Amino acid sequence: MKNKEELYIKIEQVNQKGLADLQQLVGDYDFARYVLKILRIEEPVDTQSMLIVRVPQLIAGFPQNLIQTPVGRTALEDLLTRKVADEIEKTASYDTAGISRRRLYFTRPGQKILPRSSLVVTEEYVEARIYFRPPMQDGRIMGADLKELFFGMLPRIANAALIYCNLHEGEAERCVNSMSDADHIRRLLPTRGWVSFVAEQAHLCRINNGDTPDPHRAQPLRVDDAVAKALDLPKAGTVRGFGVPAGLTVILGDAYSGRVELMRAVAAGIYNHVRGDGRELVITVPDAIYLKAEPGRSVRRVDLGAFLRDAGDENSPVYSSPNADVFASEAAATIEGLEAGARALLFDESDSSPEFLARDPRLAGLTPPAEQRITPLSVLARRMVDQLGVSIVVAGTVTVTDFIPFADTVLRIANFKVYDVTKEAKQLVTAAPASSAPVNVAGMVEHGRSIVPSSIDPSAGRSDFFIEADDIHSLRFGRDKIDLSGVEQLADVDQTRTIGRILYYAKTRYMEEVRPIREILDALDQDLSSEGLETLTRTLQGDLARPRRYEIAAALNRLPSLRIARLA
Repeated sequence: MKNKEELYIKIEQVNQKGLADLQQLVGDYDFARYVLKILRIEEPVDTQSMLIVRVPQLIAGFPQNLIQTPVGRTALEDLLTRKVADEIEKTASYDTAGISRRRLYFTRPGQKILPRSSLVVTEEYVEARIYFRPPMQDGRIMGADLKELFFGMLPRIANAALIYCNLHEGEAERCVNSMSDADHIRRLLPTRGWVSFVAEQAHLCRINNGDTPDPHRAQPLRVDDAVAKALDLPKAGTVRGFGVPAGLTVILGDAYSGRVELMRAVAAGIYNHVRGDGRELVITVPDAIYLKAEPGRSVRRVDLGAFLRDAGDENSPVYSSPNADVFASEAAATIEGLEAGARALLFDESDSSPEFLARDPRLAGLTPPAEQRITPLSVLARRMVDQLGVSIVVAGTVTVTDFIPFADTVLRIANFKVYDVTKEAKQLVTAAPASSAPVNVAGMVEHGRSIVPSSIDPSAGRSDFFIEADDIHSLRFGRDKIDLSGVEQLADVDQTRTIGRILYYAKTRYMEEVRPIREILDALDQDLSSEGLETLTRTLQGDLARPRRYEIAAALNRLPSLRIARLA
């Protein structure tokens, strides 16, 4: 291993030379308190290159009890990722026009805590994977700026963010404890018969329905005594809240009652959240999916027979369209979610097709049964819960009345306070006439679709693969653009980028022949759990975040080039 003086000399030697001369800097350098690894220098000059800052635990000094569990390790890695990102943000300089000029680039997480490739904590070291752009002017290396980068910026970042004694006292422990409590609740949910737990005093309001807390609408959630439950947590002690029961649950409330915010928080509860977010103790089972209408999306050979009679051509229940309508898009998303293995389905009328959720029973007599092509969710929900073993949570006012007679639980939210109104609601609402059309509920999951391997093509032009996430809801995969605007539970752009990598990995490893989608998802889950995100790429990447199998399936199903071989 070289020492830092050798790096200093090399920088002086390449000063004012071309980009190709920077390859001389690639290697490992001992900076006494950490090791700097310059992995590669990419061309052209505006391409980000990668380096690693690795601090031995002998110097970093993080207590081993913080990383003894996967949950603790992920919490600590998330905290340090945010610390590094904050320090890098301070390195940005500004030119005379006031435009920021950055040399270092690093993942900046949102409110959700995810397993990432940006930073790794082990028993031996702490490692940050940072991208940089070499300082160049008129095609020549700016040696002074390069020295500042390696001998000024990086030491400050390592010292401030990667050494335990330099963090705020108790900060790491609080982050690990918070995530440990969240994980404890998640493991308790099945034993309590809940799909989600929502703590009292949680702050659910977000800016523009996004992920950032809204300081102007910080109204805390309250829980009526009749519905309140208490949980004893290992670190936080006793917390009060309510559980969203498994089975069929209806949540009543208008659009200004807190209902929409509650449903979005429950959907986001599949992830843990950073301290101070307000949703730290809103915890949902990991296999819950939020489903919405998505007119215009592509659908490929999905059996909609349970929802739509003669969905396809020639009296077939198999539906395909490059531009699905509002009803078919939500029905297809429901079937695709069950195919991927979802065990809890979340619906809110603000994001749903009214016709998909329910029909107006007052007009039933105007349409003979033989002409009723659509079977709404309200007719199927009870059978889906009983026969498929899934839980369904549906929230709204106008379109959820038909669910009430068959619901296990009816909750009401008003002014951000939750009540149990099951008895009162059932007394007010009588059961609507059942559909006379035969419906095969079991068929929702028994028909596995298989992928035509050649339809998953990541190539573009001369490149074998082209994968880029324009933003959290837009993924370019080869020549196709995947619109993920209807996939509510994506966390951030790193997750979207990783989905593209996963599709490429699945193509090269598991699609040498026709295989069912669910079988491919099972194999991907196993690989990611046992080998980590590094298994997805030939070279080390610092901008990956692990997605769930349901978001992977959602992207695959929305790939415009996707073709389905058969329905097994």
